Amino acid sequence: MARKAKKRRYSPSSGSDVESEMRRYKKGTAKSGPKGRGGRVKSRKQAIAIGLSKARKKGKKVPKKAARTSSKKTSKKRTAKKTTTRKTTKKSSKRKSSKR
Repeated sequence: MARKAKKRRYSPSSGSDVESEMRRYKKGTAKSGPKGRGGRVKSRKQAIAIGLSKARKKGKKVPKKAARTSSKKTSKKRTAKKTTTRKTTKKSSKRKSSKR
């Protein structure tokens, strides 16, 4: 029984883009964000994501980005808090007039 060959998900050249980005990360020169304004890359995952992003921009065979999922699994409707009104009682402060 011969195994069926699987199709490549990533092109070999996209791997080289990730590899070069990992080298920059290890060297400490990899920066994130537009024009490096996001600061230094702090994690391996972040460096891999940047490498794949660069490969996508060049048009290489890379799977699409995973869709972002919201942090809340079930959407809960927020109930408006009832504002309690405080009754402020003003104390009448009558000045004692000093008789002169």
